[in-house]
Amino acid sequence: MKRLLLIPMALALAAVLCLGPLGHSDDSFSKVADEVNLKLVKLFGSGGIRGLASYGTGVLIDRDGHILTVNSHILDTRDLRIHMADGTRYHGKVIAREPELDVALIKISGTRKPEVEGFFDVVAAAKKPVQEPGTHILAFSNQFQIATRDEPMSIQRGVIAAHSKLVGRIGVFEASYRGNVYVIDAITNNPGAGGGVITTRKGELIAMIGKELRNELTNTWINYAIPFNATIEVPDKDGKKMMTSILKVITEKEKYKALPDRAIVTNIAYHGITLVPNVVDRTPPYIEEVTPGSPADKANLKPDDLIVYVDGLPVQDINTFLKIMSTYTPETEVKLEIQRGDKLTTVPLKLEKPIKPAVVEKK
Repeated sequence: MKRLLLIPMALALAAVLCLGPLGHSDDSFSKVADEVNLKLVKLFGSGGIRGLASYGTGVLIDRDGHILTVNSHILDTRDLRIHMADGTRYHGKVIAREPELDVALIKISGTRKPEVEGFFDVVAAAKKPVQEPGTHILAFSNQFQIATRDEPMSIQRGVIAAHSKLVGRIGVFEASYRGNVYVIDAITNNPGAGGGVITTRKGELIAMIGKELRNELTNTWINYAIPFNATIEVPDKDGKKMMTSILKVITEKEKYKALPDRAIVTNIAYHGITLVPNVVDRTPPYIEEVTPGSPADKANLKPDDLIVYVDGLPVQDINTFLKIMSTYTPETEVKLEIQRGDKLTTVPLKLEKPIKPAVVEKK
């Protein structure tokens, strides 16, 4: 009889232990999710082919409609679309990029004033101390394009596993950002998740979810987020080293102006590179010919080399390459990263003064 009485008591005790110390189940995160969802946007741009998603995520950072996201291929479009949490749709314009930090700043464009219901305080997030491994977090993003228009973002629960330097790559290319990140134990970095956020369980901003990368050491996918207090050393326009951060990109955005809006410098330096014909909207910058004796020839550049980066700036097409090179003056040394076969190689290229055509004197 005593044994029969002990059975229900044991079951009751097990139920209490499962419900937690106070006898309650885990609190629902639905309220936090609703609050965070108002501060995020869905982005739609270029892509849509195998391996290149045409959608992503962004973080609203003020009432003027400025949005922070990762510096990805979906921004390389003339028709960048933004879906707010309530389903309102806007067009967007990229106003600043910092490839070394892998971030970009967007602004809602058009004559209609954006109706921003909520936004994150990035300044406060940047002042937060480094979160210790074991910290419980929530991850919000538009992964796999589950959310469109007024549908809420996906939410995942996890733990910060580590705070360490990122060593990643995209295909055969090194990741542009090589600073410290939070490594997450949840599978957060999926197609479309880049630009989403990591928060505390109370919805306090901690970090921004990065792009899909593989670990260079283990060849496994990395689930990571870039802290808003991250800093990294980059070269300035004079070649000197300076420290930059996400806050600097936001507050000093003119220094990080997006490539299509850069002023064209008239004293274009000579490099001796002839690219393939620019016959489509986004022709890859393959080298077709190298002029003998030119800086390109001295740098041992060859036909069929693909120019991938110029001084750390990604080169998506021929037009981008021409715009970047137009900002350099003669006697400047530029670092090109080129793909030759299946290898990525850094090539220093010292620019020269433009060659003046010979003048034939008339008799």
